[in-house]
Amino acid sequence: MSEGTMQRAAQRDDRRDQRDQRAGRLRRVLVCAAAVPAVLVAAGCSSGSDGAGAKPTASSSSGSGSGSSSASPSPTVQAAPYRRLPEACAVLSKKTLGELVPKGTKSAKKGTSDDTSSRASCSWSSLDNNGVKGSQFRWLNVSLLRFDSDANRGSGDKQAEGYYAKQVQDAQSVSGAKNTKAAPVAGTGDQATAVRYDLKKKEGSFKQQTIVARVENVVVTVDYNGAGLAGEKTPDADDLAKAAQHAAKEVVAAVTSANAKDSASGTAKPSPSKSASRKASSATS
Repeated sequence: MSEGTMQRAAQRDDRRDQRDQRAGRLRRVLVCAAAVPAVLVAAGCSSGSDGAGAKPTASSSSGSGSGSSSASPSPTVQAAPYRRLPEACAVLSKKTLGELVPKGTKSAKKGTSDDTSSRASCSWSSLDNNGVKGSQFRWLNVSLLRFDSDANRGSGDKQAEGYYAKQVQDAQSVSGAKNTKAAPVAGTGDQATAVRYDLKKKEGSFKQQTIVARVENVVVTVDYNGAGLAGEKTPDADDLAKAAQHAAKEVVAAVTSANAKDSASGTAKPSPSKSASRKASSATS
């Protein structure tokens, strides 16, 4: 082989080596270029996570977004104004008992309750026996129910309003009742309704009076009935109604008085209707 031929072969080998070197460098550049975005993404995610832990985002700081809703405080309701009930058998004065149950002022029967601060009742009965001339019978019952505020059920006042309405409806739906009448009663708590009807029993004809009253978060129910037995004259319904309404006002005043210390100390916040309760109290004094 001539010297010129050998020289040209050597040059071809040099050019081939140079191409291989350039191709190798190009492959390394492409590999690095493909790897760079992944590194940047990884670095960006890591940086974003650290930043979120250190500083709130604009949406979280402004109270918007799903994160802020999960951190919202639970709904609250105003505390019930009245926290206690009076002793049920002591809500009426001796004078009032003497007028409503003249022969039964000492017959008080306290109702059973597992929580007397929320539920209480007391009943009295009177039988004025006139021998062959017959007898006058009277029965009186006082029930008190207090409602506490609850985030699920609502404020004590609202619960009491619902129960008050139900009590009035029940009083007007007594089986066998005749001549049923209902009318509002003024000056007795925040709400009061009188329901009256006649009820025939085997012992005689009874005149029933039911007074349902609400004062703040407490519902008072006064049931009072009378009958003339064994030929005795049936009592006058209007007289019984007046007596029952007087008793209801006295019970409402007792509820207000039992919670007076709490209201004065600020442990129970009175609602705007508290003034009506004070008027009911003064009306009985």
